[in-house]
Amino acid sequence: MASEFDLISRFFKRPVPAGMLGGGDDCALFRIAPGLELATSKDLLLEGRHFFPDVDAFTLGHKSLAVNLSDLAAMGAKPIACLLGLALPSFDESWVARFADGFYALADQHGCALIGGDTTRSEHGIAISVTVFGEINPTQAMRRNAAKVGDDIWVSGQLGAADVAYRILAGSLKDDSSQGLFGLEGSLLAQTRASLECPNPRVFLGRRLAAHTHAAIDISDGLLQDLGHILQASGVGARIDGRLLPVHPALAQLSQADRRHAVLAGGDVYELCLTAAEDQRDNFERIGLEAGVPLTRIGQIIAGTGLRVMDDAGQCIEPLPQGFDHFRK
Repeated sequence: MASEFDLISRFFKRPVPAGMLGGGDDCALFRIAPGLELATSKDLLLEGRHFFPDVDAFTLGHKSLAVNLSDLAAMGAKPIACLLGLALPSFDESWVARFADGFYALADQHGCALIGGDTTRSEHGIAISVTVFGEINPTQAMRRNAAKVGDDIWVSGQLGAADVAYRILAGSLKDDSSQGLFGLEGSLLAQTRASLECPNPRVFLGRRLAAHTHAAIDISDGLLQDLGHILQASGVGARIDGRLLPVHPALAQLSQADRRHAVLAGGDVYELCLTAAEDQRDNFERIGLEAGVPLTRIGQIIAGTGLRVMDDAGQCIEPLPQGFDHFRK
């Protein structure tokens, strides 16, 4: 039977860049460039809570790192390295190999070396913890407390698909579709599942936008909830035009209530929500085109407090759907 150390040696001990000390010692070592600051973040993924048992191991390896890289993207940081904690009920060699391949494929894409971590046996499903490290010019870090009255509010990519896929898999939303819309093929789940299980962290986009942005956050718990964190930290309010929201086309077949919940409150999006001065519109549009990522202006930061979302008729949506909270019943 393979040991814990066999698992690490065979699947998680690939070479690290010169100048780094990776796994094998009590600590890993790495440097950051002079004049830059260290950015770090950690996320925990639990089977049954953040992913389903039938998830493909390669995509789970990808997502385990992607959700952390998304935090670096929201700060405008360049990834450097990461640590992986992995708890498994048993050692399935083919599963671990695919997980490692998915993890390393994304790590290599963003120059984020795996330099250490830990493995253990779990009694209650798979648990994954990743810590990422990045470097950033402190004068360009996109913080939550820097939004200004008059700022435009922008989001990257499309919204809603990940929430729909999650609710279908969880059994709380029925998938009645058999044919796709707008040239998309397959069931509603087939059209949305990749958004849930294989998100694309906007690392390059975040780094390009950092010099033009006041505040930013990644959308992990729903657009309204995460934008609300910016508003609270900055002491401002916001007005959103619901007609401008970039909705994933597959959601057109849903009821208005389901579509509204997915777009405004659905989590696991890992797109960026940013605020920037009006004179930055040309820069945002240019950078979005260069990066190949749609950037949509959805509203404005206003004086006061609170968040208002207007529907297609120009009426304020009330009550607003709530984002995800692990401890909310």
